[in-house]
Amino acid sequence: MPLNTVALELVPPNVERGARYAVEEAVKVRALSQETGVAIGHIMIPGMIDEDDDRPVEMKPKMDVLEYWSLIRPELPDSRGLCTQVTSFLDESALRSRLTELNAADFDGIAFVGVPRTLKDGEGGGVAPTDALSTFATLVPNRGVILIPTREGEQGRFRFKLDQGATYGMTQLLYSDAIVGFLTEFARTTEHRPEILLSFGFVPKLESKIGLINWLIQDPGNAAVAAEQEFVGRLATLEPNEKRKEMLDLYKRVIDGVGSLGFPLSVHFEAAYGPSKPAFDTFAEMLDYWAPDNSNSSTG
Repeated sequence: MPLNTVALELVPPNVERGARYAVEEAVKVRALSQETGVAIGHIMIPGMIDEDDDRPVEMKPKMDVLEYWSLIRPELPDSRGLCTQVTSFLDESALRSRLTELNAADFDGIAFVGVPRTLKDGEGGGVAPTDALSTFATLVPNRGVILIPTREGEQGRFRFKLDQGATYGMTQLLYSDAIVGFLTEFARTTEHRPEILLSFGFVPKLESKIGLINWLIQDPGNAAVAAEQEFVGRLATLEPNEKRKEMLDLYKRVIDGVGSLGFPLSVHFEAAYGPSKPAFDTFAEMLDYWAPDNSNSSTG
């Protein structure tokens, strides 16, 4: 069954910040959700790994996904769990144990991800994500993969992952409507209709100084991504009302473009610099236009 959800991504905090910080963040999310009317069906918790040395925000030891979930879950009783799990550094036995633990903690979906950008596919010594999709098909009912519509060769890559057993795709942060052309072509050339979690991220003014989102979506030499990075840079400079208008326009183009293609749709929101009132105001306005559980939506 499709997740049919609004998911909010919360990144596990640095271990040094302690349990109290994690709980306080969850309390803040609950208050913002109530204040803005953004009903959060799932919390999406990424399993964090070290990446390139040029990461704009220093990568310090992060709290484990399961530990973090156990701390925030009591504060967010109406939300269930989604997560990403790095597979490439665990052998089959260790990965099976990990996935069994995640199941027991009521994670409704687990997206399998591979090595960081510093390594090549196949490196890491553990189970490749595409192998995990088939190996753990009976253990993990909802098996996700990352979908990057601007990446070269992604049509074939995504089709192969679905052939291997993926049931949903979670997009990289969308700062253009490239996903519309991607899914239109995909629907034309394949019978696969996995659920798609459409990912949108709030861009605060802080992005102009730090550039974390710019770094997250980078793909050197890719003109489509360069255009998205330019859009992110412009968003960061705008006043809140203008920013919301720009994000809402993008959201409308994406929803209107993919809504009739036959893919079950969910929405995945991210505030890379932490949950805030401006971010939730933006998410609320987007959901007023269309939400997965809204039968009176513009596409319904």
